Amino acid sequence: MASDQKLINQFLDMLGAERGASSNTLQSYAHDLTQLSENSVCGLSQINKEQIRDYLTVLERNELAPRTQARKLSTLRQFFKFLYAEGIRDDNPLLGVDSPKVGQSLPKLLSEQQVDSLLERAKKHAEEKKDMKSLRLHALIELLYASGLRVTELVSLPFAAVVSGKPYIYVKGKGGKERIVPVNERAIRSLNNYIDSMTSKSEKDNIPRKWLFPSRGAKGHVTRHRLAQMLKELGAELGILPSQLSPHVLRHAFATHLLSHGADLRAVQKMLGHSDISTTQIYTHVLEERLKSLVYQKHPLSKS
Repeated sequence: MASDQKLINQFLDMLGAERGASSNTLQSYAHDLTQLSENSVCGLSQINKEQIRDYLTVLERNELAPRTQARKLSTLRQFFKFLYAEGIRDDNPLLGVDSPKVGQSLPKLLSEQQVDSLLERAKKHAEEKKDMKSLRLHALIELLYASGLRVTELVSLPFAAVVSGKPYIYVKGKGGKERIVPVNERAIRSLNNYIDSMTSKSEKDNIPRKWLFPSRGAKGHVTRHRLAQMLKELGAELGILPSQLSPHVLRHAFATHLLSHGADLRAVQKMLGHSDISTTQIYTHVLEERLKSLVYQKHPLSKS
């Protein structure tokens, strides 16, 4: 009988090979399955429905957020479906196990004024310091807000993603799907300023130009964590709390601000790289809440 770790590895190999799952997704799945394995007395090939329900109850008692519980349960569903399909198990113990109720949480929002302030501050640093770090951060923030890229997509852009003189970039998203993303002139200018500086440095130091945002770290490019740090540091200069700001919040701002100015939901879906429009529709709820708030606060009859 295969060990739990071997079964987990087989499942992760399938996700990587057939679905093109990202390294972050694979790490998350591995963590969830290892956690279940460590709490199982009989191994993943023998665990039954009641034991899984007991495990989920423990998660709930530990005050794990319903959304996190739901994510872990989704991992288990896919894993045991895989074991059943491969003939490793003759049953699927997740059938009939209900997901925890998860309320739809609205994404954190930045106003257009706050985003403008961030962009202007990053631009000011780049113009005054003219060092690689400032030019890079300016290009990263401008590109993120102009394109709505996922942070992983952004930091791992290859150098070839940018075509000189073209108002778009090539992006490889989830599942290896490629798309062309339009970029505004402002972002292109910041990107060109950064690329000119980065190219001259690469030629001087004889550094191969593989990544658009290279780094000396293990990945070879700027990490998600480092970008989030730099963004929060910049926001702190403007009085924006660290909890209010992240690369993902700028992605939300991109989508919300587009819709608030009349963009088509399908167009926003395509630019965000969502395979299902229901994922994009969260932003319509954001706008609905803002409109309700506006009516309650500004309508002449609201106080009565």
